[in-house]
Amino acid sequence: MIVWLNGTFGAGKTTTARELVARLPEARIFDAEHVGFLLRTVLPEPPGDFQHLPPWRPLVVETATRILRYAGGTLIVPQTVLVEAYAREIFDGLAENDVPVRHFALHADRPELVRRIEGDTVEPEHARQWRLEHLDRYTEALPWLRRSATIVDTQGKTAEVVAAEIAAQLIG
Repeated sequence: MIVWLNGTFGAGKTTTARELVARLPEARIFDAEHVGFLLRTVLPEPPGDFQHLPPWRPLVVETATRILRYAGGTLIVPQTVLVEAYAREIFDGLAENDVPVRHFALHADRPELVRRIEGDTVEPEHARQWRLEHLDRYTEALPWLRRSATIVDTQGKTAEVVAAEIAAQLIG
């Protein structure tokens, strides 16, 4: 199974993914962004980001499928995908490979997201600014995310609490 953690940049996907690994047996994190980093070394990146590269989506499907077939367990994918067609392509590709996906979108209101992003002292200033500039894209994606994903309210919650809520839905 794949647990896809979606949501805007700064929503807590990576931190929640680490917490989920501790709660789910045989779980591991697959950062699909690394597929994008690989593609950047051999293909020119289109404006916006690597997700616009047509090979990225099928390579994510193929890589995740092969990892699961080899290692088993649960793959946790903390990856923002705000283009519905891209998410559909990935999730449909996984379904064609008989890989079940549970899609969760971590959500907080805009002021909370801004507070988190601006308070991130690990990311350099340009990365924080990039994340802030993408909040509108997340807002535009919310209608389809509400249809496609289980929305998990992260407002005022620690990653541990969010991970426990998600784990309860997966196990219980």
